[in-house]
Amino acid sequence: MSIPPERLDHLEARVTDLVIRLILLGLFAYVSLALIRPFLPVVIWAIILAVALGPMHAWLSAKMGERRKLAAVLVTLVSLAVVIGPVAALAGNLVETVYDLVARANNGSLRLPELSERLSTLPLVGDRLQEFWSLAASGLKSVLIRYKEFLAPFGVKVLGLLSTISFDLFQFILSIVVAGLFLTPGPDLAKWGRRIATRVVAPRGEQFVDLATTTIRNVSRGVVGVALLQSILIGVVLQAAGLPSAGLLAFVILVLSILQIGPVLVVLPVLIWAWVTMTTGGALLLTGLLVPLTVMDNFLKPMLMGRGLKTPALVIFLGVIGGTLTYGLIGLFLGPVVLAVFYDLIVSWALYGGASAKTGQVEQETPAN
Repeated sequence: MSIPPERLDHLEARVTDLVIRLILLGLFAYVSLALIRPFLPVVIWAIILAVALGPMHAWLSAKMGERRKLAAVLVTLVSLAVVIGPVAALAGNLVETVYDLVARANNGSLRLPELSERLSTLPLVGDRLQEFWSLAASGLKSVLIRYKEFLAPFGVKVLGLLSTISFDLFQFILSIVVAGLFLTPGPDLAKWGRRIATRVVAPRGEQFVDLATTTIRNVSRGVVGVALLQSILIGVVLQAAGLPSAGLLAFVILVLSILQIGPVLVVLPVLIWAWVTMTTGGALLLTGLLVPLTVMDNFLKPMLMGRGLKTPALVIFLGVIGGTLTYGLIGLFLGPVVLAVFYDLIVSWALYGGASAKTGQVEQETPAN
């Protein structure tokens, strides 16, 4: 059956009009994304923080007679204090420690203790370790001159890492402020998010938004919360053991735990130091305290991250690991959200396909009966 020419011309005109609209829409989307791209990390972090801090803001707002703006200001100030306070204290402590070491190295009062006989008699590395220790004991300049080819690139990498951390910290602080602005209109923004999600992946858009919200909050508790608890407890033990710069080591443990590396990179050298310098009883006690605290996240994370979710805890945990390795700190939250939504889509597709096949079989058998 042939299509009349006038209908064919009308169809071509409509298709051409649709293509032009899609091209213009794609162009506007591309330009808009290019304009907001420099601010995209801040916006993503702000959305994640607003979702994570939402229950706290709702609770505080209810206690204050539904004064949402004031509650948002208080939550923002507390969050800024939690982030800026320890960072400022640790930065000041680090600067003071480095300044003291440089001053003592310049006036000649910096002296290393004698190398332990256990270390100097180690096979293969004992002689080299003794040589390095003797050179370091003679002065800092001798070490810098002897190992300048190794230390120069290492110093450049350390400076680059510090600059990157400083910029990321500034972005995170700015994200907290933007998240505070999102808290007051939070319910309205959530409604718009559900509407957009429903238009994109109807009819389960609202379910996916709720799934993402629950995942973000569970990851906040299971990763950040456990990392904070772990770093505080280990820091207290290190402080009680009289370890120098225990606060700085606790901060490093916090960062490593959030990045899913774990505190073992800090705890293992501490235990080696303890068994070399402390008595057997003291080293055994410190080991007995630090080892359980080091592995406690392996038991707490699965319980907290899977709470209230139908998604298996293994999927969430893989999303945390994979997201962190692929996209860094933002991937810590994006990874489990993406995997949780993808897992839910796969399960729904499998169930829907099975139900459709069963329904089709019944329809085929019905006329025969």
